[in-house]
Amino acid sequence: MASTIFRSLHTNPCLLHTTALLRRKDVILYCTMRSAQTRTAATQDKVKPQVKVAPNIQNKTLEKASKDYEAVIGIETHVQLNTLTKAFCSCPYNYGSLPNTSVCPVCMGLPGALPVLNMKVIESAVKVGLSLNCKLSFNSKFDRKQYFYPDLPKGYQISQFDVPIATGGYIDVDLPLEYGGGHRKFGITRVHMEEDAGKLLHSEGGSYSQESTFPFILLNQRCSTSYKAGVPLLEIVSEPDMRTGIEAAEYAAELQRLVRYLGVSNGNMQEGSLRCDVNISVRPIGHIEFGTKVEIKNLNSFSSVSRAIDYEISRQVLLHSQGEDQEIVQETRLWEEGAQKTVTMRKKEGLADYRYFPEPDLPGVFLTQDYVDGIRNTLPELPETKRRRYEKMGLSMQDVLFLANDVNVAEFFDTTITKGADVKLATNWIMGDIAAYMKNEKLTINEIKLSPQELAELIASIKDGTISGKIGKEIVDPAEIEKMVEKVVSENPKQLEQYRGGKTKLQGYFAGQVMKLSKGKANPGVLNKILLEKLNAKS
Repeated sequence: MASTIFRSLHTNPCLLHTTALLRRKDVILYCTMRSAQTRTAATQDKVKPQVKVAPNIQNKTLEKASKDYEAVIGIETHVQLNTLTKAFCSCPYNYGSLPNTSVCPVCMGLPGALPVLNMKVIESAVKVGLSLNCKLSFNSKFDRKQYFYPDLPKGYQISQFDVPIATGGYIDVDLPLEYGGGHRKFGITRVHMEEDAGKLLHSEGGSYSQESTFPFILLNQRCSTSYKAGVPLLEIVSEPDMRTGIEAAEYAAELQRLVRYLGVSNGNMQEGSLRCDVNISVRPIGHIEFGTKVEIKNLNSFSSVSRAIDYEISRQVLLHSQGEDQEIVQETRLWEEGAQKTVTMRKKEGLADYRYFPEPDLPGVFLTQDYVDGIRNTLPELPETKRRRYEKMGLSMQDVLFLANDVNVAEFFDTTITKGADVKLATNWIMGDIAAYMKNEKLTINEIKLSPQELAELIASIKDGTISGKIGKEIVDPAEIEKMVEKVVSENPKQLEQYRGGKTKLQGYFAGQVMKLSKGKANPGVLNKILLEKLNAKS
């Protein structure tokens, strides 16, 4: 029966399209919807006026907070792993897939469907745990986290509760100079594996979830479909070691760098591949006890993390200073980017509400020392190690932070140095003209038509006086060389036809014409690379 239902849903996606079944005002309700409505009504009755914090008051409140109050900040970061298939089934995952594609009975939680753990998830978890200086649990397990929400097909989430795969680590962060600089070390409480649930997407005619499965229409015509449910995640929980929005944002940015260096995730916040939930409380300076914790969600950029924290600190300090600290309750709040404020979303659940118990359909996860050592030996040079190495080269902290920020830029720089280029000149070229060119052309460093070898040769020519730095900039500009190549190719249609007819030696003729046009300034390596692309392009 279950497989019959699944086949009919999978082969007839229109069955899950609300507009194909119902008018806009129609409503389909689960049997639990009444209690949900009751809770909503009760919540609305209890809603109290929001504390408004004007920008000028916020700045003054932050100044007061730094003198009289201390913020305590921790972050739960969800990292979506870039595995080919989901965590517990063989369904592929592709960002932006159509509703009701990449699903199976396991994703949908149909009776009798059993999960099978993707071994790549364990490998990624071990990589991250080792890189965060954590202690690995050689014997860990999965647990069921129970809750009912439209984005959760099974009615529970497979996660890890009391025995996570990694605990007790730390991460080193270098703050940018514009924020005062300095080095920070933030504790890592735990790293655990789990599957993704989902989020509701709101359309003009209503809202729907990309993650759940069954036709599910609520009062505002909320429909749920599934392609993302079951995608593997790592949740990284920090210690409450951060005290400012800047520290929290830089911590999150360092985690993004780390997972990109490791290759376990693309870390794109705009795609939801890296999501941060921030926990904030405020206490008078000198007090040991924590204040009431508030969680903030809907943070889709590092600047949002910083601004949301600053706002929430101001809000809580203002309530403390007015003697209304009892108004600060344990809850989940949303960051509204347009209004630049946090608003109440829901009362925060406690651990008891989730009714955790060991996952009965999955065996325990057992690691061996040989397995862990094998992964440890494959780890790349991490951002913190790379920054310290660049410092020893004599580079300034500004240079170090720029070069180590992007793993591809760092690799380009390292390769250029190994080709014999002067360290400081290579740094200046990459941070200056090459960075400006990439920004203007909206390219990554892997997409520019200049190799580390060619940059090293150019730097050597400038250093030994063969050419000047000014001429060097003209030579290296791929955009200018590309214009010259296009001009020469368009002005020689007969030779182009002959080249494409098999007379490939005419490449030298075209190269000579470009060199003549550039008065001998075009870099031969860049020139030939662009020229071959144009000559072999389909007309």
